[in-house]
Amino acid sequence: MKTNMKNFDFILPTKIRFGYEIYKEIGKEVKELGRSKPIIITDKGLISAGVVDKITKKLEEEGIKEYVIFDSIEPNPKDITVQKAYEEAKRYSVDCLIAIGGGSSMDTAKAVGVLMTHGGIINDYEGLNKITKSIDNLIAIPTTVGTGSEVTFWSVITDTNRHYKMSIGSPLIAPKTALVDPLLVESLPSKIVASTGMDALTHAIEGYTCTLSEPITDACGIFAIKMLAENIRDAVYTDSVDAKAKMLLGSLIAGICFGNSDIAGVHCMAEALGGLYDTPHGIANAILLPFVVEYNFVSDIDKFAEIAKALGENIDGMSVRDAAYQSVAALKKLNKDLMIPTINEIDAKIEDIEELAKRASVNVSVGSNPRSVGEAEFLQIFKRAFEA
Repeated sequence: MKTNMKNFDFILPTKIRFGYEIYKEIGKEVKELGRSKPIIITDKGLISAGVVDKITKKLEEEGIKEYVIFDSIEPNPKDITVQKAYEEAKRYSVDCLIAIGGGSSMDTAKAVGVLMTHGGIINDYEGLNKITKSIDNLIAIPTTVGTGSEVTFWSVITDTNRHYKMSIGSPLIAPKTALVDPLLVESLPSKIVASTGMDALTHAIEGYTCTLSEPITDACGIFAIKMLAENIRDAVYTDSVDAKAKMLLGSLIAGICFGNSDIAGVHCMAEALGGLYDTPHGIANAILLPFVVEYNFVSDIDKFAEIAKALGENIDGMSVRDAAYQSVAALKKLNKDLMIPTINEIDAKIEDIEELAKRASVNVSVGSNPRSVGEAEFLQIFKRAFEA
C-alpha cells in the first residue's frame, strides 16, 4: 500500500466509550462535565420506541431530574428547527446538550451548541472555522449505523431560504463525549440499516481517497470499508446482533476518518439532492457513490484497487487499473443487493440537473475530491446516474 508521507494534523477531541449498555453511564457523564440540566435533542420515533425513556431513566437514577426534551428533529435538519431548539434551550436555562439519534439529531445539537456559545443564527456560521468558542457540553448517543457525527467536526443544516444544505465545520463543535452502544441499534429497521450503512461506507471511501487524506485516516478508512462491507448485508437481511454492532463500530471509525480528512464529490452531489428535494442523506449518497467512484478511480488506481479488495472483490491476476475499476462494479452490486432506489425512483427530476450540478459545484468539499471536478463534470455525472 502506498502512503503519502506529507505533513498532517490529526485531532480527536471526543472521548469515545463503546460497549453494550454503555448508555447507562449517561448520568455519570453529565456530572463529569459539571452539568446538571440537559436538553435532549432527538426525534419522535425514538420517543415512541422507548429509547429516550431508557436514557432519561438513567439520568434520574443519578439525580439529574431537571431535563428538557426537544423531539422535533426531522431528516435533513433545517435552520428553523435549530432555532426552535435553541429557543427551548434558552427558555429552560439548560447547561448541557444530549443528542440521541442519527446525524440529524447530532448535527442539530452541534448547531444549538454554537448558538448557545456564540449567539446569532446558525446561518451566520456557514463554512469552515467561523467558530471561535468550544462546545464543551455535548454528549452524543448514536442510534443509527451511518453518520459518524458523534466524532466529527461538522454540522450540516438546510438553509430553508436557499433550499441548500450548508456545512458548519470546526473541531470546536465536536461532541465532548460519545456513548456508542450496540444495544441501541439492535432493532433498527432493515431499510434504515441499508441507507445509513451506505452513508457510513461513503464516508469511509471519501475519507480514504480525498485530497486531505493522510496515513491515520487511510488506516481508519480502509479498515472501516472492510468492516462495513463484510457486515452490511447480514445487518440488513438477518437478525445478527453482531453484524449491527460491527456496522455501528465501522460507522464510528469512518467518522474518525472523514472527520480528519474530508468528504468529496459524492457528498457534494448528495447534499445538492437533499437541499433541493429533501432526499434522505444516506439514500442520496448510496445512489451517487458508484457514479462518482467511476469518475474518480483513475485519480489513484492503487487506492481504488485496495477499496475493491476491501469490498470483497477477487482482484487476483488483474491489472491495477482493472482491479481499481472493480470497486465500481462492487458498489453497483451492493446497491442492487440492498435494494437502494435509483435516482429515477426518487423525487429527482432530470430537468433539474443543471441546478443540481451548480449547487454541487459550490459545496465546501469540492476541492477535496481526488480528481478535479466542477459544474460541468458534476453535470455529466448526474446525467450518467439518470441514464443508468
